[in-house]
Amino acid sequence: MLQLVFAIAFSAVPLTLYIPPIRSFNLFVHTIQHFLRDSNLLSLHAYSSITLAFSRIFNSIIHVTW
Repeated sequence: MLQLVFAIAFSAVPLTLYIPPIRSFNLFVHTIQHFLRDSNLLSLHAYSSITLAFSRIFNSIIHVTW
């Protein structure tokens, strides 16, 4: 049983190298939030521009065919 505990403990040690320290999570979370906020604003603007363009195209097609 003790060997199993040591095997699990020593196999988990390399995983701790991939986890950043707690003090750097704040900057990481702030950067991710800033990126998502900016990308959300850009995607909303692009969506409104695309819908406006398609509506103008479809309206011109409808007016030409009538």
